[in-house]
Amino acid sequence: MVTRTGGGSIDKALTVLEALAEHHRVTDIAAGTGLPKSTVHRILQSLVDRGFARADGSGGYLPGPRILTLAGKVMSRFDPAQHADSALQRLRDRTGFTVHFAVRGGDEAVYVRKLEGLRPYQMASRVGMSMLLHSTAIGKAVLAQLRDDEVTAITSRTGLARRTQHTITGLDALLGHLAEVRRRGYSVDDEENEAGIRCVGAPVFDHTGTVMGGISVSGLAFEVAPDDETLGLHVVTAAREVSLALGAPS
Repeated sequence: MVTRTGGGSIDKALTVLEALAEHHRVTDIAAGTGLPKSTVHRILQSLVDRGFARADGSGGYLPGPRILTLAGKVMSRFDPAQHADSALQRLRDRTGFTVHFAVRGGDEAVYVRKLEGLRPYQMASRVGMSMLLHSTAIGKAVLAQLRDDEVTAITSRTGLARRTQHTITGLDALLGHLAEVRRRGYSVDDEENEAGIRCVGAPVFDHTGTVMGGISVSGLAFEVAPDDETLGLHVVTAAREVSLALGAPS
């Protein structure tokens, strides 16, 4: 329910505009906002005049084309990595490991931010590099937020390539593994994508609550214990901070 937060005309108009995303009829919008129906109707008429709402032909209202135009302009300038920087920095400083942020794009994910660790070595990854989902910490963190049938569809298109001797290459084994990732809250790439490298990842969600990518820490396998719950908690906390910065529901 969208409730009224102020008595000014701008507050009321924005409250009605937010409610329009969930309700179409004046009566429902009035009930959801606590505003009089006459006020809601007057505001809706103004929104229609400006293109932010439109009549649906059955006595109700829908969001108008100006909202999509405005959203498109905003999204064209939106850099999710920029919103993640402070959380990624804290995670790197807290753990000392290399930190990655990747965004899902279809059946793969792409690195959009990388902070080198504080150890005397560098990871071979780079911003712009794409990754497989089934063999990486970020990829498995993303897959764990999808339904089993969605995971099956993705892997049927991409296959389950064996990157190392530790890569999970069977669908049933992968689905079972993802169930454990969901329970635990974070994923571990246990030398599954690159021999000698271990990573811990967690999902990042967008403003709709949909998984849109993930973050991870990466280091040499002998420095990153696969059962380090404290490290996993650090990654989960940072991922939650990034999600909130991107407008994800709290």
